[in-house]
Amino acid sequence: QVQLVESGGGLVQAGGSLRLSCAASGDTFGSYAVAWFRQAPGQEREFVAAINWSGRSTDYADSVKGRFFISRDNAKNTVYLQMNNLTPGDLAAYYCAAVRRLGLTTLASLYDYWGQGTQVTVSS
Repeated sequence: QVQLVESGGGLVQAGGSLRLSCAASGDTFGSYAVAWFRQAPGQEREFVAAINWSGRSTDYADSVKGRFFISRDNAKNTVYLQMNNLTPGDLAAYYCAAVRRLGLTTLASLYDYWGQGTQVTVSS
């Protein structure tokens, strides 16, 4: 199993950028698909981005395509989410999740391991 710790959240003005990190410890991280999800106040958790074990395959929610970019460095056991051109609609707690499988998935129910989350606040 793996333990996940997110970092990099904070307060940013609309149009700004943040880079979130998801650091893993425990099992061999390169065997895991990883995704980012977010949950805004009063709303359900939603998928943001996912990446397969190698980093060669990625997927994004329509709402973030072209603005957010997911990547990974298996040597550092870390997955990143680069977020550009942030809007107030991106305000949420962001969670990374991992599952021991090679292919990516966008389904939250398939992820076994979750971090504690990091808050992203975007001011207009």
